[in-house]
Amino acid sequence: MSEARKTPLHRMHESRGARMVPFAGYEMPLNYPAGIMKEHLHTRSAAGLFDVSHMGQVVVRPKSGRIEDAAAALERLIPMDVIGLGEGRQRYGLFTNDAGGILDDLMFAHLGDHLFVVVNAACKADDIAHLEAGLGETCTVEPLERGLIALQGPQAETALARLAPDVGLMRFMDVRQIDIKGIDALVARSGYTGEDGFEISVPVSAAHDLTDWLLAFPEVEMIGLGARDSLRLEAGLCLYGHDIDATTTPVEAALEWAIQPARRSGGARAGGFPGAAVILQQIAGGAERRRVGLLPEGRAPMREGTELFAAEDGPSIGRITSGGFGPSLNAPVAMGYVAIDHAAPGTRVFASLRGKMLPATVAKMPFIRPGYKRR
Repeated sequence: MSEARKTPLHRMHESRGARMVPFAGYEMPLNYPAGIMKEHLHTRSAAGLFDVSHMGQVVVRPKSGRIEDAAAALERLIPMDVIGLGEGRQRYGLFTNDAGGILDDLMFAHLGDHLFVVVNAACKADDIAHLEAGLGETCTVEPLERGLIALQGPQAETALARLAPDVGLMRFMDVRQIDIKGIDALVARSGYTGEDGFEISVPVSAAHDLTDWLLAFPEVEMIGLGARDSLRLEAGLCLYGHDIDATTTPVEAALEWAIQPARRSGGARAGGFPGAAVILQQIAGGAERRRVGLLPEGRAPMREGTELFAAEDGPSIGRITSGGFGPSLNAPVAMGYVAIDHAAPGTRVFASLRGKMLPATVAKMPFIRPGYKRR
């Protein structure tokens, strides 16, 4: 723990009694005294504040001064439509390898004269090197040292609008530079909980002040990594290194929705990204396995690594990649990969758990109704 990096809010976490744990090379709060269950439910009903300053924030700037050149360059690394992304908007993206596997998932935004990219903490050194190697001839790649705070939940807008009324004009996936009581903040209406909310990038020196201002509002509470994980699981969202990795393709991971028509076969800029042959073939013809949601019967959670079977005495058909108790459902939930002929919702499968074969049902994700503000 002594060698782990610390975010700008580290002292605040300790002062609030957080249980600190090592995560992605950082010392991060797992939970606060209220506990994971209460933190989870508070985020679903009010507003939760998350320190996500460990994530990688990167500016990609075209050397030509033409944003189209930066967009075209990034399209050589990801299978998303970057050129067609409007100014002030962002998209979910995937770095892929030559086999079609996922190197990381990310968010990228069009900010007028440059692109802004946010990558996972555990992958950020490799991701930055990947960007520099792939874009270095035409773009500058500038890692940023900034605080990053996520405010999530149905009352997130109410809280943040007290400090910056303009956020009420934003819709899901909008990104804006907004002055928050003198702080130059980059605000995105997005998050990773399935709820409405915002991700706010600020100078390191301003992270503590912004957090204090938000926590002064009665609807806002600090939330740790434990509830962040259960919230994203209920929302059917992948955790890199668990649900997706370099051995899973976007189609296997049920993420082909993120590949816009322009990059698919017959599109204006089809292919041209690592693993295009594999990914486009799978979009057309399907993959042999599929990431699915799972609802275990009973109260026992089915955790990552649990093997799945077609029947109590049947063959192995896959395994769970994320699982736990879903506080919003008051029941266990999981996701994992199964052979494609067992991937239809309603299919009954069995999990090997402590020497017993326990049933679960394949279910549609997300497990909760998302609260994103799309209009």
